[in-house]
Order: sequence, then structure tokens, then C-alpha cells
Amino acid sequence: MFIRRYWFLAVPVTAFLVLTFLWPLVSILVTTVYSPGKGFFLDRYVKFFSDEFYRSIFWRTVELGLIVTLACILMGYPISFHLSHLKERRKAVLLALVVFPLLTNSVVRTYSWMVVLGRNGFVNSLLQRLEIVSNPIPILYTPFAVAIGLIHLFLPLMILSLTSAMENMDPSLIEAAKSLGASEMRAFVKVVVPLTLPGLVVGSVLVFTGSTTAYVTPHMLGGSRVMTLATLLYQKAMVVFDWATATTVAAVSVLVTFAVVWSFNAISRRMGVRA
Repeated sequence: MFIRRYWFLAVPVTAFLVLTFLWPLVSILVTTVYSPGKGFFLDRYVKFFSDEFYRSIFWRTVELGLIVTLACILMGYPISFHLSHLKERRKAVLLALVVFPLLTNSVVRTYSWMVVLGRNGFVNSLLQRLEIVSNPIPILYTPFAVAIGLIHLFLPLMILSLTSAMENMDPSLIEAAKSLGASEMRAFVKVVVPLTLPGLVVGSVLVFTGSTTAYVTPHMLGGSRVMTLATLLYQKAMVVFDWATATTVAAVSVLVTFAVVWSFNAISRRMGVRA
């Protein structure tokens, strides 16, 4: 009733979002498939996906997104499950520690990983001191380093999404499953996971879209050896000034994001979950 009566209050915000977000986004997508003199065309997309170099960057970006999302799910579930069973004061302290990395600039966090994973960093020094390796191994500027940095960057989002979902779950359901003969793992898979699917869907969307569109972490930890769509976009737009290819890369990134969000929503609807 309140929304219907005061709908006009949403007009300024809606107009602002349309002018600053939706209009530029639509303009980018339109320029990649239409021009007044040429009409509709798909030449840029055909060129992009027929080029092995661009295609490898595209699949590397998607692969990194999937790996980071899966890793965040596997680490986020036990952490969130533990947090949801703590007393309020202890939970507040640990949640503050989870949120604290989000308050730190991504450049600072990524640079710390450069120090840890570098040739003379902590990891290589420890491996050499334990005599596991005789010479420093290349960790920095590899897909592994980029994945580690992205997991550190987006794991808090997964934990917060799953924790909020678990707080709305009745703990007695787990005890009921155990009383019927289910093991700890079976009760977790059959009871906890289905009831926390809304948080899982939201967290997965945030992590995947964030990791596939991140620029700072892949640029600093991957360099030119591990290029993603975001770093390719920067190179084409700001280094070689190839605006046509840069626009196509931006459009591909947007379409991938839309496809992922649509897929997660479709899966959640089929499972009876609304994200």
C-alpha cells in the first residue's frame, strides 16, 4: 500500500540508475552489433571467438571464475556452519574478522600476496628451509597465484551469504536427522545444504561475477602471462587504443555475467529456491 501510494519517490533513483548504468551498458552492447551505415552485424564477435588467443583468455577467465567459486563454497560452508552455532558475542567477533579484509584496499591485499608468493617470498623460503625444494619455484604470475588472490578477495562474500542463510535455519532439524540415523555428513548434505541454497546461489553469483570481472588481482598476480578479460580490456583500451576490440571484450564480459546470473536463477527456480 505504501509503495503504491508513494511510487513517485522512486523516480529520481530510477532515473539516476538508467542514465548512469543502464544507458551506457546498452550503448556498449548496441555498438558491437549495429552501426547506422552498416546495419546489424556480428563481425566483432566472430573475430573474437575465432581468434585462438582471445578464445583462450575467455576460457581462462571462465575457468578461474568456476575454480574460485567452488573453492569459496568448499571453504565457506564449514566456516559459516561453525559461525552459525556460536554465541552472539563470539560470533560478532569472528564475523568482524571475516568482514575486516573487505575494509582493506584490494591493491594492498593483492600486494601482500606478491610478497608471500614471490621468488624470495615466505612460501619459497619455507619450502627451501624444509628442504622440499632446492631452488625457488615459480608461483607468482601463474593461474594458481591469481586463484589464491581471488579466493582471498571474495571468500568473505560467500561466508556472509551462507551465514545469513544458516541463521534462518532451525537447528533442531539437524538433531532430528541424526536421531533418525543420519551421520554428521549425511545430515549436512541432506538438511543443511538444501535449506541454505538461497545463500549459496547469492554467494556463488557474487563470487563468480566478481572474480571474472576483477582487474587489480589478475593484473598484479598474473601479469601478462595470465591474462583475463578484464586485463585484456585494459590493454586494448589504454595501451594499444583498439577501442573496437575493447568494446567487444567489455560486451563479452557483460554477456557472461548476465548468462551466469540467469543460469543460477534458472537452477534455483527449478529447485524451488528464490535467490
